[in-house]
Amino acid sequence: MARNADPHFPTNRDLIDQISFDTEHGKIWLHEQRMLLTHSSLFANLRRELIKTLGSNRARSLLTRLGYLSGWRDAELARKLRPELSTADAFFAGPQLALIKGMVNVKPLQLDFDVGSGAFYAEFEWFDAYEAELHLQEFGPVSEPVCWLLTGYASGFTTYYMGHKIFYKEVECLGCGAQRCRIVGKPAEQWDDREELERVLLPDAMADELLSLQSQFSQLQDSVRQTAEHDDLVANSVGRSTSFRHACQLLQRAAQGPVTVLLQGETGVGKEIFAKGLHLSSARARQPFIAVNCACIPADLIEAELFGVEKGAFTGAHASREGKFERAHGGTLFLDEVVELTPRAQASLLRVLQEGELERVGGSEVRRVDVRVVAASNENLGEAVKTGKFRADLFYRLNIYPVHIPALRERKDDIPLLIEHFLGKYQALYNKRIPGTSDKAMRALMEYNWPGNIRELENMVERGVILTDNNQLIDLPALFPSLAEAGQPLERIDPTGHLKPVSTSPENDSDALCEALLSEDFDLEQFEIRLLRTAISKTSGNVSKAARLLGLSRAQLAYRLEKLKD
Repeated sequence: MARNADPHFPTNRDLIDQISFDTEHGKIWLHEQRMLLTHSSLFANLRRELIKTLGSNRARSLLTRLGYLSGWRDAELARKLRPELSTADAFFAGPQLALIKGMVNVKPLQLDFDVGSGAFYAEFEWFDAYEAELHLQEFGPVSEPVCWLLTGYASGFTTYYMGHKIFYKEVECLGCGAQRCRIVGKPAEQWDDREELERVLLPDAMADELLSLQSQFSQLQDSVRQTAEHDDLVANSVGRSTSFRHACQLLQRAAQGPVTVLLQGETGVGKEIFAKGLHLSSARARQPFIAVNCACIPADLIEAELFGVEKGAFTGAHASREGKFERAHGGTLFLDEVVELTPRAQASLLRVLQEGELERVGGSEVRRVDVRVVAASNENLGEAVKTGKFRADLFYRLNIYPVHIPALRERKDDIPLLIEHFLGKYQALYNKRIPGTSDKAMRALMEYNWPGNIRELENMVERGVILTDNNQLIDLPALFPSLAEAGQPLERIDPTGHLKPVSTSPENDSDALCEALLSEDFDLEQFEIRLLRTAISKTSGNVSKAARLLGLSRAQLAYRLEKLKD
């Protein structure tokens, strides 16, 4: 149990080193979360508008929830940088981040906690709290504490850190005429007004009502645009981009008729899902949907698979059996990679499309079939006709109603929706809760060219869920473990508080210290030993602090120290 009646902050270098400035592209990063450097007056205006529009109680609830979320996110970062949860140094990452962000000058008064048992008690003093100062400037002294966002931040950080609800209350506030603010934090069950504290964190009824109205309006708009009934195409294909909606609308128009549809698009864009959505939207929905990948069937068996075979037609045909067309009677047959059909199979397919009848391989009986054909190819069938690979008359018969399925790079606006969809799927599969991706990871996903389209995105999200701990955001390395992030010029804050460039090509940089060391009789192993011992000495034997100085985790440093004993 960590007990300290007069606690002091550890060095904050490990936290400051997570701040980087991409001045060429207008981005500021705290680890993988995008940050903003903006005028405090903007927040003052927002606060004033919220109070005047919603009233003080609702404004307090909203700002407390926003602060709670911000504290929760910072606690996730703190766990990565300072994994030793049982120490006060690790917990102090929260107050130190508040200091670094310019939110408030924090002075710890008392901190007693035990992560294992859940015991917690803390007192902090706040000086120069920006939230109280802004409120005073706008409204003057008031009778109730006004540091709503800051209090929410402290509660969110500590709740994540401890693993159960911890609430802070502001017992003294600059906005009420005190010389400084003071907060006290305890487990939720130890507060007499626990229900009131928990109610503040619940979604606002007004917000729910507005969201409900917005949802109803969106549904009304959709019903006006779409004349067809609700279909599984929309349920199974996620997107709102113009190109995606255009493809959906084309398929909806084709759904109620028997027209043959040709789906064209790159590998991985979801042609089979579109075909199934078309089937389920049609009057054939209760009949079979049969999918065939023509590229996966040997050339000498493709006719038997599609059109059936009579007993004794060839060696191995020990019994008569129906083909895919007969199995799909009354329903839909999806022929993927139709360009791979043999010339003979192409001729037979043309006959079925034109006459609605077929003969089994080795048979003479003409059989009538009622099947809607949806064909697909990632190869340009027009070009295949020119090279003689595909019959021209079959191409014109299939090309009655062509629909282009856009590549993912052509509908990048849909990426956040698709990620949310796949996260829901794989969270259930792997029994995890993953709230989303980091800002930097999302930026990388939006900039990636997606050669594998939606299939690649789905695989990437699944990998991210597997590699990410429960309740953590998926970060960039979890999505692209084998790819280096595209080099972008970043700048970090040096120990003097100035920006310094961070090289993206370390192999081309000239480091004076390294040059000097390598020009002498340099021994890397001895240098590492001296560096480790210096760090341990500098921190008076505190392994956790030494690890942060060296940019290592505590476990990594402990492993190296253990090797020194051998």
